[in-house]
Formats: sequence, structure tokens, C-alpha cells
Amino acid sequence: MSSRTVANSGPSVPATAAPPVRRSGFGRSQVLVTGAVGAAVVNLVVFAVAKLAGASLVVMDAGEEHAVTVGGVIGSSVVPLLVGTGAALLLALWKPVFLRIAQYVGSGLALLSVAGPLSADADGGTVAALSLMHITLGVAVFATLRLHRRHRRHRRHR
Repeated sequence: MSSRTVANSGPSVPATAAPPVRRSGFGRSQVLVTGAVGAAVVNLVVFAVAKLAGASLVVMDAGEEHAVTVGGVIGSSVVPLLVGTGAALLLALWKPVFLRIAQYVGSGLALLSVAGPLSADADGGTVAALSLMHITLGVAVFATLRLHRRHRRHRRHR
């Protein structure tokens, strides 16, 4: 500690401030971006493999054809992950238990959403690809929140 003090400040206060705490690893925004990009990349690979394997990637809904597109895959991978895990990370600022709850609830909801592709009026390759994309999103939600929880725990024990 320094013996220098600020004049007229009442009790002695050191003149030099403590060095800023240096944070390493992933913060909330980095975890979100990593999870969203990871989910999108894996789902684009699934999309490409399905296309190469001859899947039509067209779903019939109420007599109308809906094509699965690259933009649709990216949007459907990124938006739910950002919204769901982002909300969990914000709630965890209030009560940290929300991270663990969201890790399981979010993954479970993504896995339950596989019912949509499984009941879709589409060829087998399209159903398989869309189902795998939903499963990928569930894994990404779990892994993203796990990464953040693990980083927080590691940082506390330093």
C-alpha cells in the first residue's frame, strides 16, 4: 500500500488505484456468438450433406411447398439460440441457478421440436436433415450455457 493519501478526503485513502482486474476467457457476448456461429456452421454442413445426398429440402405445408434455404438454416440456427441463451444469461445475473435450468429446459425444448420435422410432409432425406438440425440446436444450447457456467466456476476459483 502507498503511504500517499488524497488531501481532505476524511480517512486515509491510497492515491493509487488498484490495478484493473484482468478477465480472460469467454464473456457473455463471446459465449453467445460462439454458440450461434457453431450451431449455424454445423447446420450448414448438415444442409450441404443433405443436398449432396439428394434430399429435396422442400416441405409441404397446407398444400404449399416451402424450400429450406441457406438463409433459413442460418436464421433458424442463430435466432433461437441468441434469444434463449441470451435471456438465460440475463436472468442468471439475478439468480445464477437460471443457467443450469436453461441449460436443460432449452435443450429439451429444442429436442422436443424435432416432432415438427418428423411429422413433416417431406422426403426421408429432408426429414432426417431437419431433425438433425433441431438436435444440433439442442446440443448447441446445452454446450453454450455449459461453457459459460464452466468459465464462471473456473474464474471464481482463481
